[in-house]
Amino acid sequence: MAIYRFRVTFEDYDDVMREVDIKSTQTFADLHQAIHQSIGYNPDYSSSFYISTDQWIKGEEIAFKPSQRKIDRGVALMENSKLSNFIDDPHQKFYYTSNFDRPFDFHVELVKILDDAPGVTYPTTSRSVGEAPKQFGNVYNPTVIPPTNEDFDFLNEMEYTPEDTEDFEEVPGSGAAAHDDEESHEEEDEFGNEFSDNEGFDEEESGRRSGGRDEDY
Repeated sequence: MAIYRFRVTFEDYDDVMREVDIKSTQTFADLHQAIHQSIGYNPDYSSSFYISTDQWIKGEEIAFKPSQRKIDRGVALMENSKLSNFIDDPHQKFYYTSNFDRPFDFHVELVKILDDAPGVTYPTTSRSVGEAPKQFGNVYNPTVIPPTNEDFDFLNEMEYTPEDTEDFEEVPGSGAAAHDDEESHEEEDEFGNEFSDNEGFDEEESGRRSGGRDEDY
């Protein structure tokens, strides 16, 4: 019995690669499961293989958990499709999309045809390179409630510690009140004292003038 060795690579992650050995009589559903097992993904999502050209152009589809629309179109099902029935090239290529809701795209290429090795359970991962990205990435968690304005703590946001208390104490002579008193004194010096000096000058000048007139009479 022939054993197919497929090289599986992510379309967008060149540093991740798996090689999967599988019997020619096994199905695309078996290959689907084996690929997910090799990269640590949950396989229980709608996915599809596509027979493709050397340029990875998609052709006939072979589906897992297809939509009703695909079923109505008569798309082949993975569980009913043996690998050997879709391989007519020693370097056959399949374009593979896993989980259409949060898809990852793969290139699956037949790289070698081997003899069945005794004692090996197929499918099996024969080579693994690189760590696969997380299947769902950073998923939004609706149970995590972002902080509101009511939760905002200015002192904590500024990394305030009790030792910094003295920085917030009012220094004598400082502050708005002290500033106002200072401005008030400046105004008195600038205008009040000037007016008082003028008043004294006016009274003295008036006395001299009055005295002079009395002497004249």
